[in-house]
Amino acid sequence: MAYLGIDLGTSGLRALLVDAQGTPIASAEHHYAAQNPHRGWSEQDPQQWVDALDHAMMSLGAEHADALRALRGIGVAGHMHGATLLDDAGRVLRPCILWNDTRSQSQATRLDQTAGVRDLSGNIVFAGFTAPKLEWVRENEPETYAKVSKVLLPAAYMNFHLTGDYVADMSDSAGTSWLDVGARDWSDRLLDAGNMRRDQMPRLVEGSAAAGQLRDDLRQKWGIAGPVTVAGGAGDNAAAACGIGALNEGVGFVSLGTSGVLLAARNGYRPAPETALHTFCHAVPDRWYQMGVMLSATDSLNWLSSITGKSPADLTKALGHDLRAPSTLRFLPYLSGERTPHNDAEIRGAFTGLSVGTTIEDMTQAVLEGVAYGLRDSYDALCGTGATFESLIAIGGGSASRYWLRVIASVLGVPLTLPAKGEFGAALGAARLGMTAAGDASVDEIMGIPAMADQIDPDPALMAGFAEGFDRFRATYPAIKSVQ
Repeated sequence: MAYLGIDLGTSGLRALLVDAQGTPIASAEHHYAAQNPHRGWSEQDPQQWVDALDHAMMSLGAEHADALRALRGIGVAGHMHGATLLDDAGRVLRPCILWNDTRSQSQATRLDQTAGVRDLSGNIVFAGFTAPKLEWVRENEPETYAKVSKVLLPAAYMNFHLTGDYVADMSDSAGTSWLDVGARDWSDRLLDAGNMRRDQMPRLVEGSAAAGQLRDDLRQKWGIAGPVTVAGGAGDNAAAACGIGALNEGVGFVSLGTSGVLLAARNGYRPAPETALHTFCHAVPDRWYQMGVMLSATDSLNWLSSITGKSPADLTKALGHDLRAPSTLRFLPYLSGERTPHNDAEIRGAFTGLSVGTTIEDMTQAVLEGVAYGLRDSYDALCGTGATFESLIAIGGGSASRYWLRVIASVLGVPLTLPAKGEFGAALGAARLGMTAAGDASVDEIMGIPAMADQIDPDPALMAGFAEGFDRFRATYPAIKSVQ
């Protein structure tokens, strides 16, 4: 028996094949790009996702035909909030408007100020969420809006491609501003506030439940012998939580990817929209999660890399191993706006304290510290809702820098643990959802916390200095906001 986890990302798709114990067999990737036709716009043609999946499956089939033939379950993890609009024949009407698209800020503000919206959805209506995107389409592309029969998130669109059915899970749907997150169901009141109807929404299932069966034509095309169950799937962060075993109270992770995430698993529903935390359904029943989101984490380091001509790895390597005292140079990592705690799509990044003596190393240190301070905003907000952590698991590409992890641990004042080498991300979480949906394992059996290989402790000698640095960082935002 084998299972497939599909991680549908913003820049590419990864397909992970695992065996009956959840051990990776092989993976394949295919990359694509987003389009940015105007300032603040970010779009993607869903056909790119379908083509990427075909490429990945053909690659897996060429090298691991026997394992693929024995496939029993598939789970899809997708980047959240994207608006994929279909007509009554299931045809895509326009490019998908992605999570990092900010064109609908005014529509988001209007929806957020509508009575009852925060109370029912459990969240601020951010510009990146799905509901304000549809309001933008209604106001700016009325001919397209009139043809909308279904609105699907990226993962739900992939489920549609795989099964022929319109079906989505609660963890992904919680980021639309149309879901009653506490009740885990579409809200007619929220839909009405956004000028949408329940019949335009996909059918809802839990992420670990069956959404449907793989289409026979795809099964035959990919060389699969028997029926394959497709799981409800998950939003990317919920899937990552399933991959790392973050299901229960007290367990959380910090993810250093393009965006930065600090996530806490919650056993109950505890919305706190005033903090700009996201409160979403988990991908498994009777669980929720809360997370703080910053829009530019490794993206901040990648930006510095692009203007200095040095790779991110070379930039961080130049700082050495020993943790430096907090810099007097400050970096605000708001290159694409910010969610937690500011809910500000218009704010932009800044350096303060530059001098003629400032070096690339100084700027690198400030960027790493600025991202760490941004994560501290989310950490404080989570603790304010009652979340507690003895440690946090560190994942994502940025976790390869031990220096950066030492900064974050010292800024947060909590140890960071590193999983032993192996799979533990969204693709593995999606494969685990496929396994549970197929009925071959329970959530508790398959979604445990992996073994940890190392722990990064806060530096007690520098924690007070970083606390002062964080206070200065917090004071800089309103000052920069006032002149932008």
